[in-house]
Amino acid sequence: MDIEQIFRNNQDWVKKKLDLDANYFENLAKGQNPEILYIGCSDSRVTAEELMGIDPGDAFVHRNIANMVPNTDLSVMSVIDYAVTQLEVKMIVVCGHYYCGGVKAAMQSSDLGLLNPWLRNIRDVYRIHEKELNSIENTEDRYKRLVELNVQEQCINVIKTAAVQKASKTRNIDVHGWVFDIHSGKLIDLNIDFEHILSEIKEIYKLD
Repeated sequence: MDIEQIFRNNQDWVKKKLDLDANYFENLAKGQNPEILYIGCSDSRVTAEELMGIDPGDAFVHRNIANMVPNTDLSVMSVIDYAVTQLEVKMIVVCGHYYCGGVKAAMQSSDLGLLNPWLRNIRDVYRIHEKELNSIENTEDRYKRLVELNVQEQCINVIKTAAVQKASKTRNIDVHGWVFDIHSGKLIDLNIDFEHILSEIKEIYKLD
């Protein structure tokens, strides 16, 4: 990769923005007011703004390996808290993608050193849904289903956070689980029925 080309690309991008709106960057510098918190994977093939067709300032973005929301991760917990309490986002999206390297690694028994504790969170998802996943004979189909179930569990982790629970008492915050299909380029809404899923466990995690 030519580093100098990156800066030339930046200059071209600035020019295009200013050609459309001479005050674009002046307005951008005034602050942010995004309606969406997007939690996605760090995979270089899966960009946030581009796949949603939105502009800078439209989404608050957090990315990590396999779009995880573990309650022990200070980074993602801080992002959720800031997005909900300070930016007052209206929607939180967890977006996974098929052929995710993190999910694939979690399906294997290899020792990956520092990654082991992180991947264990995905293996916990497999354990929770072991019966369904083991009933899928085709390995690729099982892999894709684990991607979907991982998104579902991370959405539940979002809903369980104190920040989201407290904010939900005074305003509506929608949580959505999506999957990006790299083969087609399409976003897929998993249409997860959180009310049904949480009905049996909400008393455990509910905060007064």
